[in-house]
Amino acid sequence: MPQQAEPPSLTLPPAPKKAEEEPEAEAENIVRGTVAAGETLGEVLAASANDAPTQHYVRAAKEVFSVRSFRTGHPYTVVTDPETGRLSRFEYEIDEHKRLVVEGLDEPVARVEQIEYSYSLSLVQCVIDDNMFQAVADAGEQPQLALAVANIFGSEINFIHDLQKGDSFSVLVEKRYRDGLYKGYGRVLGAVFINKGKKFQGFLFTDAQGRAKHFNAQGENLTKVLMQVPLSFTRVSSGFGMRRHPVLGGHRDHPGIDYAAPMGTPVKAAGDGVVVDKGRNGGYGNQIVLRHDAGLETLYSHLSGYARGLNKGARVRQGQVIGYVGSTGMSTGPHLDFRVRQQGKFINPTKAVNPRAMAVAAKRKQAFTKVVHFVLAFMQGERDVHEYSPEMFTAYLE
Repeated sequence: MPQQAEPPSLTLPPAPKKAEEEPEAEAENIVRGTVAAGETLGEVLAASANDAPTQHYVRAAKEVFSVRSFRTGHPYTVVTDPETGRLSRFEYEIDEHKRLVVEGLDEPVARVEQIEYSYSLSLVQCVIDDNMFQAVADAGEQPQLALAVANIFGSEINFIHDLQKGDSFSVLVEKRYRDGLYKGYGRVLGAVFINKGKKFQGFLFTDAQGRAKHFNAQGENLTKVLMQVPLSFTRVSSGFGMRRHPVLGGHRDHPGIDYAAPMGTPVKAAGDGVVVDKGRNGGYGNQIVLRHDAGLETLYSHLSGYARGLNKGARVRQGQVIGYVGSTGMSTGPHLDFRVRQQGKFINPTKAVNPRAMAVAAKRKQAFTKVVHFVLAFMQGERDVHEYSPEMFTAYLE
């Protein structure tokens, strides 16, 4: 039988070599930072632009934003072309809610936009053993929460005189996140404070002007004409009445309260009012006098300095920083001498007639009651905080 010839072997041509992938060119250069003291918008841009023009970006920004409001410590982002160094985008956080955005090459366009956050809801419960800051820290929270609680109940509770061991408070508060990172607290929807066995409650609602305020369960405004104390968490070094004068000696009437505090501690306006006097006043040193409703005036003495832009005749809001603790005039150390006059007569600040701001209007009482029930449902465990969305609460305020 004849042998069959073997099929000829096939030699495959070598596989073509894959073209070597060239590394992708870098799409853009991104520089992130915070504004340094004294740094201008133009200087921030020039530092990242490699000698490329920047004035067209400054001009565009001025169309929507006052560059005088460029503030130390605020974060920014500069984006440039990696080859030419030309600016393509700039972002600057004006505050926690808004940012300035300028983008484009030859003819950049600027806008101010809202910063987007995601939110969660937390119920924080604290018991005071030493002080509010420690109580908040023990609960794993930030000092800003203690300050928020003090601001809510600052007209109801004297946080220097009245706190005692065993007092407690609960806070229903939003927490904000951006790109998965915690970015601070949002709105305090409700708070309960037990001080010396007495319960104080606060629920967030809007007043007649549409401003967010806290009211008690009866709809009474927790904001009064004057705060109890124009400083937070300091010690009282001298009370109202007769005392031995620390400089002149002898016992003299002291119609006010001295609050010892570190040099430079911010001093707040005790209430909405007008600056009727600001300047050096003999033994009182640097002094501010504010006029309020109900015939009330408040005096702040021995200041080290004044808040920027505060001038005689200016209107101020309750809680606004007006000056800083110092030791000017007849003073042996840094402190605030706080006094209250009513109808021209000095009175004990802790006993001043202190009217409340406007209560919830009768026509809005039903909506307010719904807010109270909504907040208490979370605070009392009837609803899970994971069910919450900011839109749910905002709908009650509209």
